[in-house]
Amino acid sequence: MSERATDRSTRPTLEIARFDAGRRLKGSFALSVGIAFFALLFTSFFPSVEQIDVEEYTEAMPELFRELFNIQAMTSVEGFLAVEVYQFIWVLLLPLYVAYLGAGIVAGDADRDRLDVLLSLPVSRSRLLAGKSAALAPVIVLPNVIVPPVVYVGVLALGESIDPMALVAVHALSVPFFLACGAIGVLASVIVLDGDLARRVALAAIFALYLLESLSVVAEQDWIGAISPMRYYDPTEIMVDGAYDLVGVAALLAIAGVALGIATVRFQRVDAP
Repeated sequence: MSERATDRSTRPTLEIARFDAGRRLKGSFALSVGIAFFALLFTSFFPSVEQIDVEEYTEAMPELFRELFNIQAMTSVEGFLAVEVYQFIWVLLLPLYVAYLGAGIVAGDADRDRLDVLLSLPVSRSRLLAGKSAALAPVIVLPNVIVPPVVYVGVLALGESIDPMALVAVHALSVPFFLACGAIGVLASVIVLDGDLARRVALAAIFALYLLESLSVVAEQDWIGAISPMRYYDPTEIMVDGAYDLVGVAALLAIAGVALGIATVRFQRVDAP
């Protein structure tokens, strides 16, 4: 295939992605600023946490919380941020939001009676779905660009230090994690074709996968959470132990690929109303 033909075949996909991503840019930026403020606020609490007897504090916590959040790691600023910010926002809230948005990319058009217009576009359905899925990029990329420097400056302002490579890694390695969660939302979107229901299904799926991984940790049965994206992204391991799970990255990309592959096959069979 010539370079010109390749450019012609990919241009519609890029235009769809650019158009839909542009509509999400402002909201994603506002979300990122809000998360950065939240992270900065929690960072400011670290000096008071340093004065707490963490061992005594963890013993008073239920075993479930000790196992899930690795509370004992809070003695360092990296562990504190991992537990208080990343385990909550990056592992649970942002995945829910990314999946929620993904669930609306096709089902949302069906709700607005625009599915027939979408399907009539002069572009293959696989490229159409790829373009609309790529439009999730702002909500995945912007938080990971805006938040790290804010956290870094906040830590330095407290007179503490943090490994910048660990901070970069915890954000960089979250990208495939969010891709997997977004792909699950896209799959819900093309299967259900009802915006509200698809979003609820996506939220339920992500939360169920989160609970599944939590159950596997508590029950010490690793196989239970093998299909959960949360198995392959652990901010505490990255920030405290400096452990980068590249096999986990491959697993997350595989989850995203399988979900998008199934979604593409399903989308090929969707009929205009």
